[in-house]
Amino acid sequence: MTFPLLEDKVAIVTGAAMGMGEATAKLFAEAQAKVVIADFNEEKGKAVVEEIKKAGGEAAFVKVDISDSEQVQKMVQFAVDTYGKLDVAVNNAALTPDDKPVAEFDEDYWDRLIAVDLKGTALCMKYEIQQFVKQGNGGSIVNISSVSGFRPQPNNIAYVAAKHGVVGMTKVAALEYGPQNIRVNSVAPGAIDTPMLRGALEQFGLNEEEYAPQLSLLNRFGQPREIAEASLWLASDQSSYVTGTTIHADAGYTSR
Repeated sequence: MTFPLLEDKVAIVTGAAMGMGEATAKLFAEAQAKVVIADFNEEKGKAVVEEIKKAGGEAAFVKVDISDSEQVQKMVQFAVDTYGKLDVAVNNAALTPDDKPVAEFDEDYWDRLIAVDLKGTALCMKYEIQQFVKQGNGGSIVNISSVSGFRPQPNNIAYVAAKHGVVGMTKVAALEYGPQNIRVNSVAPGAIDTPMLRGALEQFGLNEEEYAPQLSLLNRFGQPREIAEASLWLASDQSSYVTGTTIHADAGYTSR
């Protein structure tokens, strides 16, 4: 049972067409938020909206490439035009990690990944915060970082750089806008069973039974809903005295 922790709240979830974003959008809808499903994948995004509506929730889809400032502004305006305001945002959209060592990294993919994972998250915060300030009632932002934002991973220079950056940006925004009751936090997932992780396992010829114990003290991959639960707590008034921090939802990986 999910309690109505987001009753009367309007939430944007980016990258909500699949994986952790999809799980977050669905959980937020269960918590009685009106959810804007923001994603570049229109077909899958609209399918998530239909699933939420069939379950009795309320949701709408907006297509967005978060690396584009104009599209991000339109995303925020879409939420306001559709539901009258914005209270919560989960900035989850990100590209698949890169896969080459430093001396061989793909410069074109570096540019694209940094544009989405780092600049895109910054753009989302910029325009979400502008809306919060305009409304004058505060708000809550949850940025999705990664264990890669705290511990280096081989062959992931762009992704590691971007996720470290997300943690830093979260702290800056929390510092600047706390006095206006705008809370900004992050969640750092570990190995979560998503299409992105499954694709990486296939790419590197790994399987869950062998690899999970290396990434988790619980000897298993996490489920997308487990990350969504962390985001829900940070988004809701249950965490009203929490800002500028990161929840490590990683089964102890970074504590080793």
